[in-house]
Amino acid sequence: MSDNNSDDPNKGLRRSSQWYGKDDKDGFAHRSWMKNRGMPADQFDGRPVIGICNTWSEFNPCNAHFRDIAERVKRGVYEAGGVPMEFPVFSNSESQNRPTAMLYRNLASMDVEESIRALPMDGVVLLVGCDKTTPALMMGAASCDIPTIVVSGGAMLNGHYKGELVGSGTHTWKFSEMVKAGEMTLEDFMSAEQDNSRSAGHCMTMGTASTMASFAESIGIALHANAAIPAVDSRRYVLAQMAGRRIVDMVKQDITMSKLLTRESFENAIMVNGAIGGSTNAVVHMLAIAGRMGIDITLDDWDRLGRDVPCLVNLMPSGKYLMEDFFYAGGLPAVIRELGDYIHKDAMTANGNTLWDNCKDTECYNRDVIFPIDKPFKPNGGIAVLRGNLAPGGAIIKPSAASPELMVHRGRAVVFESIEDYHERIDDPDLDIDETCMMVLKYCGPKGYPGFAEVGNMGLPSKVLKKGITDMIRISDARMSGTAYGTVVLHAAPEAAAGGPLAFVQNGDMIDLDVPNRKLHLDITDEELARRRKAWKGFESPYDRGYSKIYVEHVNQADKGADLDFLVGKSGTPLMRESH
Repeated sequence: MSDNNSDDPNKGLRRSSQWYGKDDKDGFAHRSWMKNRGMPADQFDGRPVIGICNTWSEFNPCNAHFRDIAERVKRGVYEAGGVPMEFPVFSNSESQNRPTAMLYRNLASMDVEESIRALPMDGVVLLVGCDKTTPALMMGAASCDIPTIVVSGGAMLNGHYKGELVGSGTHTWKFSEMVKAGEMTLEDFMSAEQDNSRSAGHCMTMGTASTMASFAESIGIALHANAAIPAVDSRRYVLAQMAGRRIVDMVKQDITMSKLLTRESFENAIMVNGAIGGSTNAVVHMLAIAGRMGIDITLDDWDRLGRDVPCLVNLMPSGKYLMEDFFYAGGLPAVIRELGDYIHKDAMTANGNTLWDNCKDTECYNRDVIFPIDKPFKPNGGIAVLRGNLAPGGAIIKPSAASPELMVHRGRAVVFESIEDYHERIDDPDLDIDETCMMVLKYCGPKGYPGFAEVGNMGLPSKVLKKGITDMIRISDARMSGTAYGTVVLHAAPEAAAGGPLAFVQNGDMIDLDVPNRKLHLDITDEELARRRKAWKGFESPYDRGYSKIYVEHVNQADKGADLDFLVGKSGTPLMRESH
């Protein structure tokens, strides 16, 4: 075969050479055991060794097609003269893991970090799809800072039910509320299950999975067009193969993750998130990834950068279309082109081009899906950060998914002390609640649930739904699914379990929400708040063993990305001691 390494000045000098390039018993052992697979000797001649970090799992339906994706990446690595080595890591399943996949995001990131540090890889391709797999793998790789490319698995095909376009997650909440309101039968609800999930891939709404795929592309760690190609489209496999080729070149050129994930790149990703009406979960994930990179991104940056960015994308849950339509309309490159006057155009990306060079000539093929910047789909696309005595560390709301008439509202608090309390009482006909009230849910934050569950978009009381009301203000220290919608205030920090003011809200308290002025205020005196704080009995987690115990003891608050305190920052890839 031809010498594909003639342009490789670091051949024989990189990390993997410390395993495979030595003429001693250690080198003999490392090479010999690998050769039991029938690998030719020249596979260990100093070629770049590429780890393919796979989150495949049959318990994770979003990522169940990743074996095929991995094979395509391997083809590309071989073609470029590298040696691909696939390895598994913890696979977070949003739809299957209890109590919440978010509990295990940091665990998966540790798996990735320790695997990269311990194994002889020079670069890594991260196979991601389901919500938490993207941030988890990026966090782990960021801590190690080696050449890295993200390959997303792609969204499912559009859902269809009785002539209606159906979005995964979004219609789960919508149909469930319709059943409670008497507008849909339980039988029809159950029959929509298969129509909702027609193919391999993750949620086809602009939920967290699609948002994080867009994040990876907009921040430059994924190849051009990564975000929107459907999972079953042949072009998804082409992209995977091209990523395999490109990661080899990135290793040769020493393009590490920190050379792509700069502050300017993070700012671009925040602005793109506003333009696509992206998930609120992007906030906590991006804060965590920035923390691993050592870049000081805060909630204030989210508010500052997103405040003037309009929503351009008409996708559920903020609009009516789905990711398949988004791809046909031009995908994320078409959105970035519209944002030309907002973004840092010279930010570098994984394919070696700037973000602007990748997108400047992209056409939009459907203006009902991707709107022009001068005639946006909605005026406010960014995430609004609220502050006040109820959330001194900040809380967030997604205006594009909320009801405009509720953006300024004063209401009486109806308090639920736990998610179990909510489920037990929400449909009680004697519950003293109407559409003017504010539903307040406690103890669902990082420590409290634990794991920061997606329960913040509480379903409305049946008696309110039956009046034709479809939205009320909901406030909590929880998250919500990126597929969800409504006037929902989330991520209140500090959380109730950490002694935040949310813990002290009582039934009947008046709360003022003023999104334009970024205020969230509990209308009691400072003296009364101090009295309630003193009377608080504290929170005791029932999780007393294993990883869950470590998590509760070390997790940061939402405004810091909910990472574990001892994982913030980089570990690098120091050469570890020999194993023999």
